[in-house]
Amino acid sequence: TSAIITFTAFEAAYYCEIMRSGIQSAPRNQVWAAQALGLRPAQTMVHVVLPQALRNMLPVLLTQSIVLFQDTSLVYAIGAKDLLKAADVVGKNYNRPVEMIVLSALIYFAICFSLSLAVRQLQKRVAIVR
Repeated sequence: TSAIITFTAFEAAYYCEIMRSGIQSAPRNQVWAAQALGLRPAQTMVHVVLPQALRNMLPVLLTQSIVLFQDTSLVYAIGAKDLLKAADVVGKNYNRPVEMIVLSALIYFAICFSLSLAVRQLQKRVAIVR
């Protein structure tokens, strides 16, 4: 429970900051143009700002999710069960601690590397050509 509360509070600050900066990345002139056309603030946000903001935010949000996945290994320090704790327990049971830690490191690497490649491909796909 403490790990969930800690990660929620810690990562919420990062996600909020990413979203704030993404929303502020929309050119102010476009917001003024939408207001000049008579769009209400909610319509301006939904139809003008958020599509551009999501395009800017998506790669950073996914990268932060990868960081969150990597940070989950820290719950091992408080004794909670995760991949690293399970590898430690199995390694002690079968008297193979080094092999199990290396296996868990390879699993973490494979997941993080494949997710990083996916984020890179998505970033290329949604990139704005200027």
